[in-house]
Amino acid sequence: MLDVCLLGTGGMMPLPKRHLTSLMARYNGSNILIDCGEATQIAIKEKGWSFKSIDLICLTHFHGDHVGGLPGLLLTMGNSERTAPLNIVGPRGLKKVVESLRVIAPELPFYINYIELEEDNQELWFDGFRIQAFKLQHRVTCYGYSIIVDRSGKFDVERAKALNLPVKAWGILQNGDDVEIDGVTYTPDMVMGPDRKGLKVTYCTDTRPLDSIAEAAEGADLFICEGMYGDPEKHQDAVEKRHMTFYEAAALGAKAQPERMWLTHYSPSLIRPSEYIDEARKIFDRVEAGKDLKSIDLKFSDEE
Repeated sequence: MLDVCLLGTGGMMPLPKRHLTSLMARYNGSNILIDCGEATQIAIKEKGWSFKSIDLICLTHFHGDHVGGLPGLLLTMGNSERTAPLNIVGPRGLKKVVESLRVIAPELPFYINYIELEEDNQELWFDGFRIQAFKLQHRVTCYGYSIIVDRSGKFDVERAKALNLPVKAWGILQNGDDVEIDGVTYTPDMVMGPDRKGLKVTYCTDTRPLDSIAEAAEGADLFICEGMYGDPEKHQDAVEKRHMTFYEAAALGAKAQPERMWLTHYSPSLIRPSEYIDEARKIFDRVEAGKDLKSIDLKFSDEE
């Protein structure tokens, strides 16, 4: 199960009932944070989740509404007696930016492993899941991210028995490793069925619409996309500031065909996003207006 929570849905500046941009996901003991806008810590507390167990932070870019909450979060994590290393992923220049922010959190009891993205599309592997980073089109270098949990096929007991494989070898093959017995090498494909559908969450913000975004979100269980403006008259503002309207985001959803889609990263001038969602649904009927603490537990298809 992959738990996902939109911690903050605001862009540019926080509002009394809208925190700045951040998302948190949890899978099999791993905790992933994407962006860390102001009030991210408050939102995590409101959700009832833990700071200490965050082991991966992905930053889309280095504008203040996406990283302003980071030094305080790092300080809180340090004060929680965390000692495990922390991975932080982001565009080139990541280490310089984060180390500058750490002027107010200079001493931490854990090591930070910086992973700077170099390619337009880059894949990173972690324990039990992978991250696909894809470049966006903003005023500064910016990336979107997909969190992907792959799922192997079912172990075929009858095939294993037909090969006279000892039970002690079954687990090795299930884990994707070869095993050699009496000079014969057995491979996972000999006893495993075809890969099953896994889980995928795609997140992008601060960008103009690109075909590559729809490609990255294709078939996602959840596609979270910025919708900076709901008023159609704000289209030119979106173009000039390298953002998207609800309708441009919905058009990406129509191309990608995710199971569900949430909009986020609203302009401070957009007080009630829900007022514009019906028009966006004429373009893609599974789009919803995200809001702070909007959450979902995504399950594998045979567990639903």
